[in-house]
Amino acid sequence: MKKVEVYCWTYCPYCIRAMQLLDREGIAYEKIVIDGDDEALQELKKKTGSGTVPQIFVDGNFIGGCDDLMAIKRQGKWESLFS
Repeated sequence: MKKVEVYCWTYCPYCIRAMQLLDREGIAYEKIVIDGDDEALQELKKKTGSGTVPQIFVDGNFIGGCDDLMAIKRQGKWESLFS
């Protein structure tokens, strides 16, 4: 099973949407809430180039945010990423 990590804020609608998709697809993930932790967000930005949440990693590889996750599903790349 792949290790999936979702860095998020509690009330971020994009974070919620991304996690709902993972839940619907039966993908287990670790939810890492960084509410108000600007230092954590800046560290993620250094690693990913993105200063927004969610930031989703699969086996340590940054795959993007909510829109990127939705695009992976739409483009039929879901199975190859998560299997």
